Amino acid sequence: MAFLRNLLATILGLIIFTFIGFFMLVGVVASASSDEVPTVKSNAVLHFPMSGILLEKAVEDPFLNAFGNGPKPLSLLDIITAINYAKTDERIKGIYIEPMYLASSYAGLQEIRDALLDFKESGKFVYAYGEYISESDYYVASVADSLFLNPTGAIEFNGLAANITFMKGMFDKLDIKPEVFRVGDFKSYVEPYIRKDLSPENRLQYTELLNSMYGTYLGNVSNSIQIPVEKLQDISSQMKVSLPQDAVDVGLIHKLGYEDELKSVMKEKLGLSDSRDLRTMKMSKYIQATAAESNYSSNRIAVIVAEGDIVMGGDEGIVGATFAEEIRKARNNDKIKAIVVRVNSGGGSMTASDMIWRELMLTKGEKPIIASMSGAAASGGYYIAMPADTIIAQPNTITGSIGIFGMWFNFGEFLKNKIGITHDVVKTGEYSDIYTVTRPLRDAERAIIQRGVNEGYEVFTQKVADARGMSQADVKKIASGRVWSGEQAAKNGLVDMLGDFNDAIEIAARAADIEDDYSVSYYPKKKPFIEEILSKMNSKIQFTLFGLDADPLLKGAKELENLKGLQARLPGNLEVY
Repeated sequence: MAFLRNLLATILGLIIFTFIGFFMLVGVVASASSDEVPTVKSNAVLHFPMSGILLEKAVEDPFLNAFGNGPKPLSLLDIITAINYAKTDERIKGIYIEPMYLASSYAGLQEIRDALLDFKESGKFVYAYGEYISESDYYVASVADSLFLNPTGAIEFNGLAANITFMKGMFDKLDIKPEVFRVGDFKSYVEPYIRKDLSPENRLQYTELLNSMYGTYLGNVSNSIQIPVEKLQDISSQMKVSLPQDAVDVGLIHKLGYEDELKSVMKEKLGLSDSRDLRTMKMSKYIQATAAESNYSSNRIAVIVAEGDIVMGGDEGIVGATFAEEIRKARNNDKIKAIVVRVNSGGGSMTASDMIWRELMLTKGEKPIIASMSGAAASGGYYIAMPADTIIAQPNTITGSIGIFGMWFNFGEFLKNKIGITHDVVKTGEYSDIYTVTRPLRDAERAIIQRGVNEGYEVFTQKVADARGMSQADVKKIASGRVWSGEQAAKNGLVDMLGDFNDAIEIAARAADIEDDYSVSYYPKKKPFIEEILSKMNSKIQFTLFGLDADPLLKGAKELENLKGLQARLPGNLEVY
């Protein structure tokens, strides 16, 4: 008995110690992360390490900063704002880019590239140094006045690719049968579950999408480094750059050299002797410093950031009810004069998308609404953008995918053959168990579900027709689940213009007649990281606390769990690199 008491006391002590230790750690990290606002010193160079994962709006994670060595989230909209600010900041003399593999969509990189080109209009310099420069990083670094590559480094310049993973073989081995309902030959989100390779239609749309995106890439790089597109295409397709010296020989970079050599060039540019230190300020610190210096107006433009999957519930992604409420609050707030809906989403639940659409339609006419498309605004992402007065996309935005599907799985044979579990049913009507996951559907049941999917497609395409001033028949010619680049979408009438986030803000200010006096506010408001932890004391912390990604299978299962009801989603597993 004494042994049990001692054991329980020891366990209780360990629990209390762990609990207290955790909150002490939280306090230490919170204290360390609440330093004074950085000061921008004169004659400084803004240092932009291009490393991490680019999100639209990221919250600083002090635990990751203190203990993590994985990729850190960066805030695209904050980076753009900081570069804009630096253009007229007399303390900043130039920008030093350090490509270190920034995980981003090409549209996100385009935003940074555009901001850097605008920065250069001030006459200030942009220099870059890299050791390993990926093709995506080079898209940004190519704007530099001088680009150095480490003599033993590497640069990638061999075109874009999309690798799609198919799981039908695994499901066949497990006796799991997907039940799929869709409209449109190009609505290919379900293909990884029912095929082992690309369908001809899917291969066609991906090929044309990548060619359009790479055409934009080569055209913009050509303008920056003054090499004709045809020559760049030959360099890429033949992979003529495999060694560092090759990159110099064909003109992709200016010089092979080390970081200290580039810093000497910057010192000379600033009129500093070699004995003096180069004064640099990291982008993250500059964002903090300039945010504290910014003036706020009573005239506000609300930027509602919609990033991730569109879902009906939960605390991640674009939750239908939550975002509808944000739009409603913006509509009723007299200080908010215009709304910019910033979309980076491949879609999700049609019902959640429709909830957001409805709230935007109620706002339309009361305040200007501008849609700014980022990396993706496809399917449900397009659904929530289409009520806007003006839709703006980057040329390499992935959009369209106007289509509907429904899917779930028949686990009956898997449970019976692999585990030994069987089912029987008692029901009051012929269709009481129509949404079962333990037997195949009957033809009559499939017809009922397909009817709902068809109706969803009719609703979607009619709303697009109403929003774009087109006939439904014309919309269907460019719908059918087909994905388009922003450039293609501008030609077929799905977007109004090609441009960036800054263009969206300027158009919103002009439409609200507040061009000379406004400030920008972002919604939904992000909780501070410590508050986020305390509000989510669950197992998720152990997977994300130190930047680790230890649960990919859990994420996959969660994604399948979210496939409830009709779905308006971009084709799955599409990653362009």
